[in-house]
Amino acid sequence: MLNAEEIVKSLNLEPLEQEGGMYRVTYTCEKTVDGEPIGGAIYYFLTERSFSHFHKLTGDEVYHFYLGDPVELVELLPDGKQRVIQLGTDLEKGQTPQHLVRAGSWQGSHLLPGGKFALLGTTMSPGFTPGCYEHGVKERLMREYPAAKVWIERLTGEAVAF
Repeated sequence: MLNAEEIVKSLNLEPLEQEGGMYRVTYTCEKTVDGEPIGGAIYYFLTERSFSHFHKLTGDEVYHFYLGDPVELVELLPDGKQRVIQLGTDLEKGQTPQHLVRAGSWQGSHLLPGGKFALLGTTMSPGFTPGCYEHGVKERLMREYPAAKVWIERLTGEAVAF
């Protein structure tokens, strides 16, 4: 199996500046509605040092787990509740290789303790545009989701790519 550096090089991944992790756009639908693509997809890569900063999107996003170590995905839902999902391939441990995050939910993720890296993909509908992304502000999230304090502290802060 390739190591993390070899995967990044092989897939031509780049730092995802504001959110953290590494990524590459693999598909943007040419068909549009009101000037926005109707779908899109990316590779997304996390290491033991990086995490996906809490963010919210205006479209649905489906995660696909490809390889590596399990990822913990935390959602802060519009109704004030939280949901924690483990992305991975060990179905007996409750992991799932695919998960939908609905538009309007805050989301952030990181590797489970002891993990080295994970290669994921996401598919969005409608497709990603910079205007559909809202970066989570720690203080605001703490006010709106006080029960998620541990997650908010873990998944906000300076973005780390690799």
